[in-house]
Amino acid sequence: MRIGTTLDVSGSLDDVANELRERAEAGLALVGAEQIFGYDALTLLGLVGPKVPGIELCTAVVPVYSRHPQVMAQQALTVQAATGNRLVLGIGLSHQIVVETLWGMSYAKPYRYMAEYLSALLPMLAGEAVAFHGEVVTAVTPGKLEIPGATAPPVILAALGPKMLGLAGSVADGTATWMCGLRTVETHIAPTINAAAEAAGRPAPRVVVALPVSVTADAAAARARIDESLAIYPNLPSYRAMLDLEGATGPSDVALVGTEEEVAAQLVQLENAGATDFVAAVVGNREERARTLDLLQSMAAG
Repeated sequence: MRIGTTLDVSGSLDDVANELRERAEAGLALVGAEQIFGYDALTLLGLVGPKVPGIELCTAVVPVYSRHPQVMAQQALTVQAATGNRLVLGIGLSHQIVVETLWGMSYAKPYRYMAEYLSALLPMLAGEAVAFHGEVVTAVTPGKLEIPGATAPPVILAALGPKMLGLAGSVADGTATWMCGLRTVETHIAPTINAAAEAAGRPAPRVVVALPVSVTADAAAARARIDESLAIYPNLPSYRAMLDLEGATGPSDVALVGTEEEVAAQLVQLENAGATDFVAAVVGNREERARTLDLLQSMAAG
């Protein structure tokens, strides 16, 4: 299982670049850049990525409703050209409350929207001209997108439900999950997407699992901190469904919390459950964060 972390995108560009450099020097395999209400994730990785070689750069994740497939493809291929083709393009639907309330767009039939979106996006990324006319997505390019040196990045779909996991396995390169605990990865996420990929004759997909992590001497305090800082997620239907499937009340119930030995054991369990990549959202005070990063580094080194 490849190990990485999320990037702290609350600081300056220099801060983000320095953190990226620290993760690369620690031997971590990948980082994930979130996109919520701060930096644009693709632009951010295009700016800081060229400064730090070697480490994989993942968007976690870019909402599709805010970008036409051609715009997404052009941005992704531009980041590829800038970073030596180290991008993993994580995309997702976002949430109904965001798409409809904040953006004023329709969230009707999200599966249909994503399926049509991928029908246009994937061939564009692969250097093909596209003339796609769907029910909700239209995308036409008179020729291939001309971005020298760029190759098609892997496309990872933020898929949690059975239909979306089937789509991710059959046409994309994997899934990226959040708020999915060990049992959910083992009994739902991994078998569903792997079966879809096998049925479609595609390579084994990546199962990128992101969860809060804290190596700590005070597990109760760490769990309270996680539930407080991530309180919004149980109220979002897609994540609530995954927590319910796990039998979890809140984020701390699926977080990896405890001593070095306890967290290491949980990581091994996740790998055995089918996770191919793990992205840690490191939580805690300075000491706890340092201990967590030391553990991740040691496990990444094998």
